[in-house]
Amino acid sequence: MNLRRISCLLLVLSLAMVRVAGAADEKSSSEKSSDKSKSKLTLASFMLDESYPEGPGQPGIFGEMSPNLSKIIERIDKAAADDKVFGIVLHLDDAQLGLGKVNELRSAIARARKAGKKVYADLYESRSSGYMLACACDEIIMPPVSELTVSGVRMEITYLKGLLDKLGIKADMLQMGAYKGAAEPLTRDKMSPEFRKQTELVIDDFYQQLVETIAAERKLDAGKVKDLIDEGLFTAARAKEVGLIDQVVYLDEFRKELAEKQHVDEVTLVEDYGKKQLDEEDFSGFAGFMKMFELIAGAEPRGKASASQKIAIVYAVGEINTGESKGGMSGERLGSETIIKALKEAEKDPKVAAIVLRVDSPGGSAMASDLMWREITRIKAKKPIVASMGDIAASGGYYISMGCTKILAEPGTLTGSIGVVGGKLALKGLFDKIGVTTDTISRGKNNGWMSSDEPFSDSERKVITQLMQDCYKQFTEKAAQGRNLSVKDLESLAGGRLYSGRMAKQSKLVDDIGTLEDAVAEAKRLAGLKSDEKVDRLILPKPRSFLEELFGGPLMQSEARFLPTSSTSGIVGELLGRFQQAEDLARLFSEPAVLVMPYQVRIKCE
Repeated sequence: MNLRRISCLLLVLSLAMVRVAGAADEKSSSEKSSDKSKSKLTLASFMLDESYPEGPGQPGIFGEMSPNLSKIIERIDKAAADDKVFGIVLHLDDAQLGLGKVNELRSAIARARKAGKKVYADLYESRSSGYMLACACDEIIMPPVSELTVSGVRMEITYLKGLLDKLGIKADMLQMGAYKGAAEPLTRDKMSPEFRKQTELVIDDFYQQLVETIAAERKLDAGKVKDLIDEGLFTAARAKEVGLIDQVVYLDEFRKELAEKQHVDEVTLVEDYGKKQLDEEDFSGFAGFMKMFELIAGAEPRGKASASQKIAIVYAVGEINTGESKGGMSGERLGSETIIKALKEAEKDPKVAAIVLRVDSPGGSAMASDLMWREITRIKAKKPIVASMGDIAASGGYYISMGCTKILAEPGTLTGSIGVVGGKLALKGLFDKIGVTTDTISRGKNNGWMSSDEPFSDSERKVITQLMQDCYKQFTEKAAQGRNLSVKDLESLAGGRLYSGRMAKQSKLVDDIGTLEDAVAEAKRLAGLKSDEKVDRLILPKPRSFLEELFGGPLMQSEARFLPTSSTSGIVGELLGRFQQAEDLARLFSEPAVLVMPYQVRIKCE
């Protein structure tokens, strides 16, 4: 047994027990007799200040420390069903949310309001995407010193050609589709006319969604909203003056006002509602120790097997690769073997009536995408499979979606990018600069096709082009078949073009606009289940618990990467992030044909 792992586990257990013991002492010492005559209202409080990735997340207490989208929505839904909860407060502090995630959270807010709960947004610092979420609430408040940014939509693309030129590196890239811009960051110093044209259409739709949302929910004229977006930056007082928020008030003052309006003595706040807290558990004795161990291990709660039908939700999240999925601090790598195994598990389970494939992926390996597509098309003949698109389902992400029985997208999903790109980085110029030489013995006309020394020869370029043409032909033909379109009509939508979810529905690349919940409802319908029939959810692939990570593989399974975040400051962080992007592209293009959307695109609702 690895001694380092054992030491790590013992340390975690010791720290947890100390924390619990301390919390228990503090709790017992601070307990006071409460005045039962006081009337109270309870607000469930949620802090939204993360990026909230898709997927089930790690089980156990360590999973609670790494919030994800499904867990935060589950907790909001729990508050909506809690008779003891009067309303919900969402504290929005510069959450990094894509438009797909915004729509999922807005739907959760709508469910809570429909259940009779009041929902309040407490804006600390927010940009357009967070503000779109706040607009779904009954009321928006801001403390006096906070700021609101609603300055529109911005797309940024990092171009590396100038850097490569200085280093003596030549990017030799080929693409199928005039609009397929995935390799442009390596070969150009600005957007091609084709890429700019098609992405402007997507940005226009995202901008229109922003305007429509604010105008409808803040009851403002669309022209006025556009003027406000052009103004962009607002103090709390200015935001209230122009109608973007309802009150400039501290939260404690708001609670007092609410108590007066509701004729109660006080309004209490339950911080981090629904989140598992160690100090709420009894860990005394051996039974308590075992309970602590199970929480750390992420063991599933014991109980009787359910007789209900199941809907399997298979999360396909991250950059597509062959092999096993990998996650952790480096971000998600979607492995074809892992997803295929999950699909087969859902297929073989007799209680699984249908499958929902939740896709949040910019694409990647053409081979891996096709292997998953094949498994999806095979299984859907036995059980319906509904694709539910998140923030991104483009290129390879669209490839796997198009094999499903039906496709639902969020309004702000970035999808399409039906095209193929391939190539390599030739390093001879760099090697010459630093005194590195290569001596070669070869047999075969094209055996240097992936050599890192020289660009493609004419002969190599010819065979690579043919390979990519064949891959593109398969992509378009399979897409046409899956969407019930002629190949000619599908090709007019392909060529690497990007679409928002709304644009994709208009172009018949997806069937409908909807959330994950809508996809589950559609899966039930396709499986012949009643809309109100209770079903269990089988979440796949099953996440690895803390102990599985500790004992079943390397302590840090994924390599360390540096991705710039909102907390990163300074030029060093920015440069490290740009070099990380270059490494991502170099790894992606290790295969001759790649299905990936423009990888350096960063679309921000500022």
